[in-house]
Amino acid sequence: MLDVAVIEEAAAAEASLDPMRSRILASLAKPGSAAMLAARLGLPRQKVNYHLKELERHGLVELTEERRKGNVTERVYSATASSYVISPTALAAVSPDPARAPDQLSARWLLALGARLVQEVGSLLTGASRAGRRVATFGIDAEVRFATAADRMAFAEDLTQAVAALVSRYHDEAAPEGRNYRMVIGMHQIPAAPTAGGTAAGPQQQTGETQETDTDAGQEPRG
Repeated sequence: MLDVAVIEEAAAAEASLDPMRSRILASLAKPGSAAMLAARLGLPRQKVNYHLKELERHGLVELTEERRKGNVTERVYSATASSYVISPTALAAVSPDPARAPDQLSARWLLALGARLVQEVGSLLTGASRAGRRVATFGIDAEVRFATAADRMAFAEDLTQAVAALVSRYHDEAAPEGRNYRMVIGMHQIPAAPTAGGTAAGPQQQTGETQETDTDAGQEPRG
């Protein structure tokens, strides 16, 4: 079973988003038959069997074992992955394009970059899985708390200069055996967990700030 599988086909995405099929997928982290799933989820066996066949048709679950019980053959399934990510490829006609409106201070542009990251890395993973190979990637995940918006902007400027210097040092356009890699760096506020009332804390509640909020474009408000 894969840690993460990328769903690239619209029909498979639709199948995975069905609430009942989503529950079945989650339950199949541990292999089970239609009868076992019906007992786990409190659903009719016939209904579970129907959804299992649809999930199998789209490659989201796979047959792992067949057990003979008298005159009946019990088919045991498992999910093909522990978790799934839907690639923007599944919505190709309306997937975001970072080249459309590049803006370093736009949250929507950052989202478009993230969507392209899922699409490209997902495509690499799918191809590498079929070829039995690994994908060369690298990632950094860090948290930083800024005292002021000015500090945040200064950090962004320093980071931009550092990245530009590194790219200039290592980029070799003429390397005959070279391979192109895409580097994406983003920064966003971490959403607060829902409160007891079921609502998330707002920006001021999250950070303790009383005046500073970001506009949609990530720019400082005036006045």
